[in-house]
Formats: sequence, structure tokens, C-alpha cells
Amino acid sequence: MSTIGTPLGSATVVAVIGAGTMGAGIARVAAGAGHPVLLFDAVPGAVDRAMAEMRTRLERSVEKGTTSPHEMAAIMGRVTACDDLAQLAPAGFVVEAIVEDLAVKQKVFRRLEAMLGAEAILATNTSSLSVTAIAAGLDDPGRVVGMHFFNPAPVMPLVEVVHGTATRPEVAATTAATAAAWGKTPVECSSTPGFIVNRVARPFYGEALRLLGEGVADAATIDAVVTGAGGFRMGPFALMDLVGLDVNLAVSKSVYAQTFNDPRFAPNVIQQSLVDAGRLGRKTGQGFFSYEEGGVPAPATAATGPVPGPVEVSGELGWADGLVSRLEAGGVVVDRIEASGPGHVTIGGVHLVPTFGATATALAAGEVLGSAEVAVMDLVRDWEFGDRVAIAVADQADPATGDVVAGLLQAAGLHVSIVDDAPGLILMRIVAQLASVAVDAAALGVATPAAIDTAMRLGTNYPAGPIAWAKAIGATTIVTVLDILRGFYGEDRYRAAAALRRAAVGGRAIGEETVA
Repeated sequence: MSTIGTPLGSATVVAVIGAGTMGAGIARVAAGAGHPVLLFDAVPGAVDRAMAEMRTRLERSVEKGTTSPHEMAAIMGRVTACDDLAQLAPAGFVVEAIVEDLAVKQKVFRRLEAMLGAEAILATNTSSLSVTAIAAGLDDPGRVVGMHFFNPAPVMPLVEVVHGTATRPEVAATTAATAAAWGKTPVECSSTPGFIVNRVARPFYGEALRLLGEGVADAATIDAVVTGAGGFRMGPFALMDLVGLDVNLAVSKSVYAQTFNDPRFAPNVIQQSLVDAGRLGRKTGQGFFSYEEGGVPAPATAATGPVPGPVEVSGELGWADGLVSRLEAGGVVVDRIEASGPGHVTIGGVHLVPTFGATATALAAGEVLGSAEVAVMDLVRDWEFGDRVAIAVADQADPATGDVVAGLLQAAGLHVSIVDDAPGLILMRIVAQLASVAVDAAALGVATPAAIDTAMRLGTNYPAGPIAWAKAIGATTIVTVLDILRGFYGEDRYRAAAALRRAAVGGRAIGEETVA
């Protein structure tokens, strides 16, 4: 899909249509790269407001020392406010950043095609609409390409360069090269629902909402586990509150509809209810959390448990092997024992099993461990820096089992959140779904595995790309988790990507990567 292109020369006039937050940010980026910029918005006064906001932000940058007064004057001097679409005729490159309405965008692009030179590139900043559909009806749909910036455009490094069905390779190549020249990291993808980021990120929110609805844990605890154990900068609920529940829900609905109701992307009634109530997040003062009443509450954290004695580690712990080093560093004596069956840690007759999807209750009912005193431990991405972990205790276990396990993990320097006994727990469940959707996107030709991982790291600040993370955990574990979830809930939502299943069986290469 990717080709090497030549960026636009700095003398090329760039037109930006739409003077909202995103359009103004794109105009600043283009002007900062040396281009003359024409900024237009059909709403009276919008361009003037955008120019004033741009000046204010640049002044703050000057105060911080990241922009010189000379640079600020040069950037502002390159941006021309326009009050008529016809004034954009000199542009050789246009970025449209208006309302997410297909009919409106198509109308604007038809007008642009009639008034601009034949070589001008027409780019759309759409985040969810089909680039192919936007270009439909033009005499030359090959000149239309997606150029999806992330908010705030001057700060966020990622740009998705989206190929519509008719987009000419040289148009996409020039757009990608221009994005790079503007200091961004371009990733190329096909015009499929949600492109890369908005498609692959759906389970981050969707599974968190499912967990909340099932009563596995409250929103603050889920967020704390995702950040403390997973290394994500923000948990799903805090992030939805930040971007706006209405905005996030609209993207979920769009991707769901465009994938013909694929259950992996289904919106959630909890989010819809909050939107209906006008609780849209930070911008209204209330969302999942109330910002009028002190913000995010403390997560559920276990009280200090008993100091652990010697422990036995039976079998292989897989992704959880780093726990042993943490325990030993905390002064716990660890004895390793060769054994078959699921690897686990035993202390005083209590068995702690790193999750592979099965519930603690199911494990306690089986014969492998030979005890009802069972707890399961959620995924921890990085044992060097992780500071929290979720656990769940079997229904059959003594109430003190949770205290014993909490004390053990606290000795390893971890805060412990005891949650309800649900398959896959919190972080493993979210990551397994992210990995499956990402691998599936690569197999479907949405983008290369490398592009998908880059997009998710830069566009959403994920601690690792989901395909690379699947490789680190192991495709077999991911598929096992998903199969257990699918059997437990009886839902196709948890189907493992076919390419991921093949990788689990034989280590088959997926594009540029091998997940095994």
C-alpha cells in the first residue's frame, strides 16, 4: 500500500476548510511548515475566532520558550482568513475538516473540484466516514485521500493517510510525504470502517463498559487496573470523559453500522444512557465521574494482608513469570517445582493462577489443583514498573483466601484490587480483544501490522502496539482467553481472529510479524 512520495513544496498554497479546533490546528501545522494557508469556514465569525485562538496558543508557546516571537509572527503571517469558498482557488492542497456529514462533505468536494486546478489534492480529515464515499460522484475521485489528524493537531504525532478505492497511489504518497515534512508520523491504511485507530480501539471502551455493566468492578477500579497493570496513560472511563461520551458513542455507532453490526464493535446501553442524560464527561461536569464533586474516586484496594511465608511455583507461569523476581525482591522465599497443568503459585494451601481466561470458580471446581482455595490473577504488562493487579477468588473458597493472596502480591510491591470472578478478568480481557481486532484488521488489509501498532501507540498513547503485545503474551494464550469468553457468554463478539488462531496453532506469519 505504501509508496515513497515527494512532499509538497513550501510554496504550495494549502487551504483548510473548517475553522473549528481541528481545522485551526491543521492550519497552524501547515503554516508552521512554511506553507501559505487559506482558512475558510461557512459559519460567520468562525475563522476570526480560530485566528484569535491560534494567536493565543502561539503566545503561550512563546511564553514557554518552545516558539520564538519571530516564528509566531511568521506563522500568523502565513494564514489568511477567507469568507468565501471561491477564495481557495489558488490552493494546490486542500484539507477539509468540517462536520461529519457525508452529504455535506460530498457537496463541498464537488465545488472544490470545479474551482481548483486539476493537480490539486483534495484531502479529508474525516475520522469515521468512507473516503471512497466522499469521493464518489467526482469526475476525478482519484485525487481524494484521507488525511486524518488527531486532536490536538499541533501536538499529536499521528496522521492516518487513508486510501479510498479510487485514490491514486501518487496522491496518497504525496500526502504521506507531506505529513512527514510537517513533522508527523504518517501511517497508510485503506478506507474501512474506523480506519486503524477508531476501529482497533473499540474494545478498549467496549469491554470496559461490559465489565462495568456486569458488576466486575466500578469504573475507577477498572481504570486503575488498566493504568497500573497495563501501563495505559488513561483508563477507558477517564478517557471517554475527556473526549466526550457523545463523541465516543458516535464513533462506536458509526463503526458498528459500517461493519453491518459486527458484535465486536457494538455500542453499550450504559454509555447511551449517560448521553441521554446529558452527562457527556468533563465538558458538562459529569460523565462516568463527577468533576463537580472532586473527580475520580479512589479505586477498590485490598487492605494489608498477612506477611507471606515461603511459596511454591508449580509449572510455567508464562507471561506472569516476572512475579517471581518481584516476590524474591520483596524477601519472599520461592521454591520452583516442575509440574503439568496450569502454572500457579501456592502459599499455605491457597493457589494463585495467572489468568488464561478461566474463572477461579471453574478452576476450583476442577480436579487439577485439588483445592477450592483458588484465586486468579489478572495480566500485568511490565513487571518492572507495574504497580497494581486485579485478582478474583473462587466462589467455593474461604473468605480469607483473598487476604492471603493480597498479602502475597503486596509483598511483591503491588496494590491489589479484588474484583468479581469474571472470565479474563479486566486487563487480559481488554488486551485479548484489542489484539484480536488488530490482527484481524491486518489480515483484512486495513493496514500492515507495523502500521497498526504504530498508529495505536501514537494515536492513542497505548504502551505497546496490540499486535506486538499479542506476540509478547503468546497467541495461544490470547486465543484460549477468547475461546473461554466465547463459551462463557455464548457470543460471537469474542471470536478469535482467524489469523490469530492460525498463529496459535503453527506460528504462522501475519504480514510483517509472526505472533506465536
